[in-house]
Amino acid sequence: MISIRKADERGRANFGWLHSQHTFSFGSYYDPAQMGFSRLRVINDDAVAPGAGFDTHGHRDMEIISYVLEGCIAHKDSSGNEELLSAGEFQLMSAGTGILHSEFNPSNGRPLKFLQIWIEPNATGGKPGYQQKDFGRAPGLTLVVSPDGAEGSLVIKQDARLYQLWLGQGEEAGLELAPGRKAWVQLVEGELVVNGERLAAGDGAALSGESHLSFSAVQPVRALVFDLP
Repeated sequence: MISIRKADERGRANFGWLHSQHTFSFGSYYDPAQMGFSRLRVINDDAVAPGAGFDTHGHRDMEIISYVLEGCIAHKDSSGNEELLSAGEFQLMSAGTGILHSEFNPSNGRPLKFLQIWIEPNATGGKPGYQQKDFGRAPGLTLVVSPDGAEGSLVIKQDARLYQLWLGQGEEAGLELAPGRKAWVQLVEGELVVNGERLAAGDGAALSGESHLSFSAVQPVRALVFDLP
């Protein structure tokens, strides 16, 4: 079964310095039918104005992934990490027992665009952690996040895997799912057919009861693919 979450149906927030689109309920946007999918709790599509950002705030017991689409993030946290993330990089922050952090757009003229993703951990507590990596733009599926760090991926505290998908026009790819697994596909750019259903940029697709995912690019594609419990 496949269910499409259209881009223009997402929740929206506009704070002037921040324009955000929420796939699932978040902040002041609440929809009881959109509370997450499996252990995937948040996908926020954020655009941050030059010189602006999120002041220091706290999280705990959440796996938080940031994927930079355009521009750069200046990150600082209470564990002593102070990093810059450029376009194409992934960051995984395990909040554990609690962590404070800030995220800013350090540019004077360029906007920052990134996806903020929250996945519920399979164990609470533990020491906070920080990981960051650029996985390049290899065509097809590249494993980005996994519970065991396979293929050089970032390690998450959940039985979940995240792949980045790059396809040129007319190219195809596929992914096998183990019995009982679910999948979410978030299309960042392009036009993509997933198991016979067409997605436009910003659309998401929830898949349950499927053993195989097939991807076909109608237009050049950048997407994220989640393999979930």
